[in-house]
Amino acid sequence: MGKRVCPWWLGYVLVSPWRRWREDPRAILAPYVRAGMTVLEPGPGMGFFTLELARLVGPKGRVIAVDVQSRMLERLKRRAAKAGVAERIEARQAAADSMGVADLAASVDFTLAFAVVHEMLEASVFFAEAAAASKPGALLLLAEPSGHVNQAEFDAELQAAAAAGFVVVDRPVIRRSLAAVLRKS
Repeated sequence: MGKRVCPWWLGYVLVSPWRRWREDPRAILAPYVRAGMTVLEPGPGMGFFTLELARLVGPKGRVIAVDVQSRMLERLKRRAAKAGVAERIEARQAAADSMGVADLAASVDFTLAFAVVHEMLEASVFFAEAAAASKPGALLLLAEPSGHVNQAEFDAELQAAAAAGFVVVDRPVIRRSLAAVLRKS
């Protein structure tokens, strides 16, 4: 991870209340996340989606939030504690070239890759790691900001996902994003 990394200080803007008006995390995530699930979230920033993921997986679920920036993870942990969901979230610092999730082999039910794959050094490495961590039939929601990623770049990400064993099963409409739901075959 680390090609065009979002500056840590921008994380404050990304968790501001006005964003919730434009992108409702519950509306985006609820169709895919259930109580008791194990969820992988690369690039969580300060937790705009992470806190909602933790609420949706409930007390028996788990969210593994992986980021290259320690400052983002520190603030995510503080926000999770304040929201009362810290025990459901495992924050991990990743290396620039790997999420470091080999220990999760075939245990993840859902992966949220929201506005993050374009920041990684190699999309193919990300999708290979996500596939290895995912259970058969697990879903991955890929959403990239249309202002940063064009259709050809998004199609290249989908090709990398296919090479790792993911199949497109839906094309949800997410405001100002190119999006696809993938299933691990």
